[in-house]
Amino acid sequence: MTAMAEGFAGLGLLLGTYTPKLDEKGRLILPAKFRGRLSGGLVMTKGQERCLFLLPMDEFQQIYTQIRQAPVTSKAARDYTRNFLAGASDEVPDKQGRVSIPTHLREYAGLGREVVVIGVGTRVEVWDAEAWATYQEQTEPDYIDQAEEIFPGLSF
Repeated sequence: MTAMAEGFAGLGLLLGTYTPKLDEKGRLILPAKFRGRLSGGLVMTKGQERCLFLLPMDEFQQIYTQIRQAPVTSKAARDYTRNFLAGASDEVPDKQGRVSIPTHLREYAGLGREVVVIGVGTRVEVWDAEAWATYQEQTEPDYIDQAEEIFPGLSF
């Protein structure tokens, strides 16, 4: 492992794009680079754009703390909390690095056998391969403009 890769691993960053396949039981083999960060357990839940979020336990705790602070008097907060938490599943990868994706989450994300697993820094997203390709086609043309809008002054 290079010094830079060791540095990122030390930060616990989840990076990259992988294309494993779901097995006949709906299990996902986590990419090897993600296993260390997720080996202690994870929470799997509905993500935006019909993907799944796989959150390391500590990251889930941070998000849950924020969710708890939302006012119960807000209908939007109640709706979001229900959708985010009611379908969530806590999982611990087995010795082969596999996690079972519950049927209701596979249906939500439209997952077939072909999936794309991406590291998005603090979380992993699982996409149906065709849905990911469509998403990329639709959003990539705006990538440069988005960077300038969201992160003014950021330079590469």
